[in-house]
Amino acid sequence: MAISVMQRYEMKYLLNPWQTDLFRRRLEGRMRLDGYGLTSIASLYYDTPSFRLIRASLDAQEYKEKIRLRSYGPATEQTPVFLELKRKYEGVVYKRRVQSTVPDVSRFFAGIDTLGSGQIQKELACFRDHYRPLVPVCLVVYDREAYFEPGGDLRLTIDRCPRYRMEDLTLTGSLDGKPLLDDGWSILEIKVQGALPLWLSSILSAGEIFKSSFSKYGEAYRREMIRTQPKTIVCAGPELPGAA
Repeated sequence: MAISVMQRYEMKYLLNPWQTDLFRRRLEGRMRLDGYGLTSIASLYYDTPSFRLIRASLDAQEYKEKIRLRSYGPATEQTPVFLELKRKYEGVVYKRRVQSTVPDVSRFFAGIDTLGSGQIQKELACFRDHYRPLVPVCLVVYDREAYFEPGGDLRLTIDRCPRYRMEDLTLTGSLDGKPLLDDGWSILEIKVQGALPLWLSSILSAGEIFKSSFSKYGEAYRREMIRTQPKTIVCAGPELPGAA
């Protein structure tokens, strides 16, 4: 939780129930649940009123950027939350984040620099001012299992029951939302600074698990555009197993 700057490769995979079970069983003895290993995570995404950021992200091939406010479990006005600026270029993910509170982040997006004066805070303020105005547009929630490799830099997560809503946009409310995938499906994310170990590649091969370009916020946006503007064509990757 103390890490404020991250740079690594992140690969995503969609797992059906059988693949999820296989993957968990093959991990035994190789990776361990971390201190926040079983957690409900809520991410509140900010965008322009015209959804400029997510539309650019869905169109882009090499460069993408998002800004979100994240809590681990339900938040209050006093509990710590994390404002994150996430960029992806040529497969490498660069993340900057600072710890704050919900009221201070609200004031920050209103134009008041409440986060401090460090380098990361300056980057966040520059991003805010460049895309102004940025407003809450989508809340994404999921139940995460987070694993780490003892003595190594490999981390991976399995996100179950991903869901979203585009109303009641606050981290201090419920963790309910519309499902993004069918029951039993999950999202695997592998995070590493170098190449995948051979044992992990073998598990993926045995389960016929292949990379996906799935984006939780991107898929939520696509679904809402289809629901509210059925004549609008929105591309967000391959066809997905989820409630349409």
